[in-house]
Amino acid sequence: MPKQSSTRKGQFATSARMRDVAKRAGVSTMTVSRALNEPSKVSEEMRERVLSAVKEIGYLPNHLASSLSSNRSTTIGLIVPSIDNSIYTQTVKGLSDVIRQSGFQLMIAESGYDPNEEEELITAFLTHRVSGLVLHSAEHTPQAVAKIAKSGVPVVENGNIPEKPIDMVVSYSNWDAAYTMTMHLGRLGYKHIAFASLYSVHNDRSRDRLKGYRAALEQLGLDYDPRLVIETSRGLSSGAEVVARVVHSVPEVDALFCAGDVLAVGALFECQKRGWAVPGRIAIASFDDVELLRHLSPSVTTLRLPRYDIGERSARMLLSRIMDGAEHFRGSIVDLKFEVIQRESA
Repeated sequence: MPKQSSTRKGQFATSARMRDVAKRAGVSTMTVSRALNEPSKVSEEMRERVLSAVKEIGYLPNHLASSLSSNRSTTIGLIVPSIDNSIYTQTVKGLSDVIRQSGFQLMIAESGYDPNEEEELITAFLTHRVSGLVLHSAEHTPQAVAKIAKSGVPVVENGNIPEKPIDMVVSYSNWDAAYTMTMHLGRLGYKHIAFASLYSVHNDRSRDRLKGYRAALEQLGLDYDPRLVIETSRGLSSGAEVVARVVHSVPEVDALFCAGDVLAVGALFECQKRGWAVPGRIAIASFDDVELLRHLSPSVTTLRLPRYDIGERSARMLLSRIMDGAEHFRGSIVDLKFEVIQRESA
């Protein structure tokens, strides 16, 4: 008897296991294949039946084999600036909730706010034939943009609304958000509003927030004072340092808008440590409505951003392009807006 190749053995084993799933579920192997690789083509009830059979017999779908035949894997790549920043958690959750229901996997990488590092990660993802990309940053190297265009892989940018999108965008406007909060503070009667953000180098979001802040000052008829603008690193100690510096530099400052939740918390703790009443001595406003902000005393006025919805919508649009060829989504820009949450700190 001729010796069977290891490749043919692997293919036979995979087919045999798929037949086991089909038998357990009471469906054809074609239905099993569709339920695992093209879930939109079967009913939810049928897919649940197949997935239940998969779990019962411990079947592992051969995603590598399917990627070789389709020239795409069942992986979607996500690149965020930092994996230790909690603001990305809800977006990742929204992405994951949708993606895993469709038989795809989400792979996450960290760029460290460096466009060159992001380019290397994009190259690595494309080399592994990902089906789609989600990029939090909207600032990319020309080489990265060219590689994506050549690959034909659909992309969603979801950290900002860029002037020149690569493909699809699902986000909110950082410019609008900062403008709206600064206007809100101005309308509450504050005249000397300070602004603190993360460093703007390689961070289009920080730059847009600063622009929005300055535009609001102009609209309110307030002078721009560079002493009231501080760029810093992330962390509670940075927030504490910001509020101490700004009060020392401009004693008449009456409000501090922190374009970051951790900065706002650090600023509030420093005020309490020094005995400065909030909002009596200085008001504090934040960016992102993390749970902690509503439980502090005083609770912190902030911007509520649709982080989870951004992830969920990004995934649905991406999968529609990948699985259904929904080309009408190409070039789509979805602005999910934000909400000012008024609390005790301002």
